[in-house]
Amino acid sequence: MRSLAELSRALESRLPAGLELLRQMVDINSWTENRAGVRQVGELTAQAFADLGFQTEWVPSANPRWGEHLILTRPGTGPSTIALVAHLDTVFSPEEETRNNFHWQPEGDRIFGPGTHDIKGGTLMMWLTLQTLRELYPVEFGEITWKLFWNSSEEMLSPDFGQVCRDRLGPETLGILVFEAEGKGPGCRRLVVARKGRGVWRLQVAGRSAHSGVRPTAGANAIVQLGRLVDRVHRLNDESRQLTVNVGLIRGGTGLNRVPHAAEAEGEFRAYTPDAFEVGRRGLLALSGPGDIFSPIDNFHCQATMEVTSETSPWPKNPGSAALFAHWEAAGVDLGQRVEPESRGGLSDGNHLWAYFPTLDGLGPSGDNDHCSERSADGTKLPEYVDRSSFVPKAALNVTALVRWIQSSRKS
Repeated sequence: MRSLAELSRALESRLPAGLELLRQMVDINSWTENRAGVRQVGELTAQAFADLGFQTEWVPSANPRWGEHLILTRPGTGPSTIALVAHLDTVFSPEEETRNNFHWQPEGDRIFGPGTHDIKGGTLMMWLTLQTLRELYPVEFGEITWKLFWNSSEEMLSPDFGQVCRDRLGPETLGILVFEAEGKGPGCRRLVVARKGRGVWRLQVAGRSAHSGVRPTAGANAIVQLGRLVDRVHRLNDESRQLTVNVGLIRGGTGLNRVPHAAEAEGEFRAYTPDAFEVGRRGLLALSGPGDIFSPIDNFHCQATMEVTSETSPWPKNPGSAALFAHWEAAGVDLGQRVEPESRGGLSDGNHLWAYFPTLDGLGPSGDNDHCSERSADGTKLPEYVDRSSFVPKAALNVTALVRWIQSSRKS
């Protein structure tokens, strides 16, 4: 194995060009709804990887409002494939970037800007890792068929990207590496081996209108009924199961002089395990039916309808992710870096892939404040940033772990 000093020299020599690539990507607005910007970032990405021998494929999104997914492939001399995953889009509209003066801005070790951390910095990490792997370990680099996937609409929970990846990966696939940012810990790097699943729910209440001053008892107040049900939704939170249920939006009523006839709430629920996820799902659906708010005139009751409108399955702890993590943990020992596993509450493309191929996430750089573009004068709010100093040691870890993984796969 190469020493940390040798790895660091090779990576430091490439970092200035890599940071220039990152600056160019960050300067292009790639909000999911900006199809042209997403395509431009994709073309720049394909160009950056071309000298490594990658061929380009574009796949239209299932939603025509969103851009095309990018796939880069480099055939290897051996029988095995490794997939690397990131995404092209960000959550920031051009108007938001302009309004908050949010752009590429180095300040000490931090580089602020849209996508620096989530996830254009992850694309730079992929580039540094593969460039250095080819330079220092040409045999291992050359024997693997590399398939690189960029989701064009990850921030909108792209419904089709997982299938796009699975259609292009077969039993020869050793595993999938997702380049979302690493987790921060005191003196350690945290890689993701599990993520919560997410369900979105909508609760609608049908009541009956009436004049609020003349004949209020003829009505059945949908907002009051919804309030009682929202309290029951909140009580589904279960720390022992790591089940979280959030009420995110409430709407109702049409005027102050009417007993409201309709109201609705929307929210989400998340859990790490399929069992806990199902507990949340069943608990929510059980809220459908007659309510306890009614008109005493004729016993007309409010009616509640609960539906789960979308679901992303949990990525629980599993042997495949644990086996991949072991290579990175061992590489950390080689390099004097402490590496720990992490279960993360947010979603990634790994949720759609772990059940089919061993998957490890958090292979990207370190930083903070994803999805935030605001900066306050007192410093209590800072926009998204990436730590410049995290690229070289993390890429060294990725290169070392990949070599260990590729070499061990020859023996199996």
